[in-house]
Amino acid sequence: MVVGKMKLTFQKRVKLAQYLWMLSWFATLGGAVTFTLGCFLKTELRRRGEVMDNTDIHCVPNTLMIVGLASMGINYFASRICQDALDPGRFPRWKTFLKPFFGCSVFFTTLMLISVILSYAMKGSLETSLKIGLKNGIRFYKDTDTPGRCFQKQTIDRLQMEFQCCGNSNYRDWFEVQWISNRYLDFSSKEVKDRIKSNVDGRYLIDGVPFSCCNPSSPRPCIQYRITNNTAHYNYEHQTEELNLFIRGCREALVYYYMGLMNTIGAVVLSVFLLQCSVLASVRLLQTSMEAVAGQENVEVDSEGYLLEKGVKETFMEYVDPVLKLLWMNQVTPPEAKAEAGAS
Repeated sequence: MVVGKMKLTFQKRVKLAQYLWMLSWFATLGGAVTFTLGCFLKTELRRRGEVMDNTDIHCVPNTLMIVGLASMGINYFASRICQDALDPGRFPRWKTFLKPFFGCSVFFTTLMLISVILSYAMKGSLETSLKIGLKNGIRFYKDTDTPGRCFQKQTIDRLQMEFQCCGNSNYRDWFEVQWISNRYLDFSSKEVKDRIKSNVDGRYLIDGVPFSCCNPSSPRPCIQYRITNNTAHYNYEHQTEELNLFIRGCREALVYYYMGLMNTIGAVVLSVFLLQCSVLASVRLLQTSMEAVAGQENVEVDSEGYLLEKGVKETFMEYVDPVLKLLWMNQVTPPEAKAEAGAS
């Protein structure tokens, strides 16, 4: 069953070739934009790599960069094809190239759609990665003298100030870890000794947060120590008063930032995907309509073009069968090889 059958006059074929040439260059530009967006997202993710537990989310920018480069190559060849389409002497040289061209084009265009889906579907993986990464970052905040962790404090402080957030889920996460290094504690002080003794793990835990949690918009000087002690500060009630700290957790802030970024990128790439589909459909119609007049003396006669000569399933299997046969041949060991292996 022929899919997408359409009758084209000579004038329509000319207009289609002209339209396709212009469209392919727009799609080439779209491929460049996709590649650039992938590079930008990759850079932004690497900037926060220290507070992420894994790099699973990097599959999104990696896929974008691959399909962006592939799109530029595909549309460059599409522009060359449409230039030669109306020349009976030059178009036949593309005949052997067109089948693998369409196979690669469909593969990378499908991969582009997958990258769009991933940009919306990776929220759970991103949130889990940030949850564990930020938890470790807060735990290692004090280890400024430990190789491999000496910049953790700077990373967390810059993160909290830039995204106006505090802690992993909220500012109380800092109450559960010792974020002040032992080298800055006076162990001769009774308060320090009492706090360490009162903790099972021997950690110095306080109801305080680093300076980077302070909200500069607050009119009151920052209260970053003894946050839950109402008597330690004048005219202060921590349960009812609006704290002069960043209330939002950094995990929420980063998820909001990255998902907003990926959703925007996904919308742009979806537009490029639709443009790419238009290019492939136009190339296919132009190809089949030109093959119908190949070998005729009068190339200006009407012809019929189509998208698929057979049904979708039959066309899919036509491309997949050779690949499956090749893989099967590579897996099956030849009898000669088995005999040699047995002799040895």
